[in-house]
Formats: sequence, C-alpha cells, structure tokens
Amino acid sequence: MQKVKIQSAIVIGATGLVGQSLVQLLLQLPECEKITLVVRRQQPQYQNYNQVQQLVLDDFLLLNEEDVSQHTHAFSCLGTTLKQAGSRQAFYNIDYGINMHFAELLQDKHIHYLLISAAGASASSRIFYNRVKGELERDVQAFNLDTISILRPSLLIGERNQQRFFEGLGQKLFYCTEPFLPKKYRYKPVTVAQVAKTMVSAAILQTEHIRIYNNLDIQNIIWSTK
Repeated sequence: MQKVKIQSAIVIGATGLVGQSLVQLLLQLPECEKITLVVRRQQPQYQNYNQVQQLVLDDFLLLNEEDVSQHTHAFSCLGTTLKQAGSRQAFYNIDYGINMHFAELLQDKHIHYLLISAAGASASSRIFYNRVKGELERDVQAFNLDTISILRPSLLIGERNQQRFFEGLGQKLFYCTEPFLPKKYRYKPVTVAQVAKTMVSAAILQTEHIRIYNNLDIQNIIWSTK
C-alpha cells in the first residue's frame, strides 16, 4: 500500500489530551518538517522544537486561508463540554463553529482534513451533544475538501488536568467491568493514544475521499513510525 507523507501539519486543539498525544507522534516523523499549533497562549514544552510553529490567536475564528494553505494535513482535535463552555450556545460556537471555520478554510486545497467527532454522532439525534457532532460531520462533508477522515471514539481514557465528571465516572465503571466485556465490544472506551495513532494512520494510509473510523476501528489500530 502506498503511503502518504505528512510533510506539514496544522493542529487545532493541540493543548487537549488527544492533541498533545498527536503532536508527540508527529514529532517522531522525520518527514514532518513543519507542525503549526494554533493556540491561545504559547506552550513552553514546544519551544525547543525547530519544526514546531505556534500560531497564537485569542479567537480561532481569526484563522485565515494563508495560515492553513502551506500544509499537507489539518488535524482538528478541538472539543469541549457543556459544563466547560457554560451554555449550549457557547458549546455550539466552539464544537461546531470553530471546527466548521477551520474546515471551510481548507476548501479547494490539496490538504487532508482529519476531525475527531464522537460515537453516536447524528444530525437527527435527540441528544444535543450527538446532534451537534452529527451536524458538524454532515456539513464538513458538504465542503469541497480533498480528503476527509472522521473519527468517532467512544469514552476517552486519559488523565485530564480538569477531569470531566461523566468521563471520570465512565472510566471507573469501565475498569470495574472490563474483565467481563468482549475484546471487540463496540462501545469499549479507547485511550487518547489510540485516537491519536488512528489520526496519523489515516493521514498516511487512507485512499478514500471520505472515511469514517468508528470506535472498533480505533480499538484495532496498529501503527508505528517505521
């Protein structure tokens, strides 16, 4: 199978758990000569990497076509919760609005767009969170984008600085019930590393114009830097 080189990448949501894991994987790729991180404040841990450029923006909606055009891959790891956002509208503005703006800038360019969505995403869902994710997936696919990868992870396993209540509860329940679950249980939680590795694998190996990676795909990812 012919592999595509990730020569230059731009990442939004780089300070989140998946984003941090993704950046570490990209740093291991010798062919990845440029990694642009869109951040709200400088991240000291990346200042000593020559290939890392930090684009500091107070508002990610200020991101423009010139900022994204010189990249081969665009990774969106950006997401929040209703609690963190403070309201449904604020959540929508972040999870839908910023991700849509990012995707729109990539139209008519030879750039592979990779988006983290969620298991259960559906534009017709009665659950607000899933409905927003579904609307985002639907509308991103309507853009004239070169290549699209959409990841739908279930519950994420990882240590957050600010623990999300339901994720923390879900992790505890998972550890208690894991011995009784089948190895390929559809909704089995996945680690942030598995999600990040799936993004990199999709960036390198995907041949389809659009592909959705469900939770089982993420569970079964096999990837290395070689």
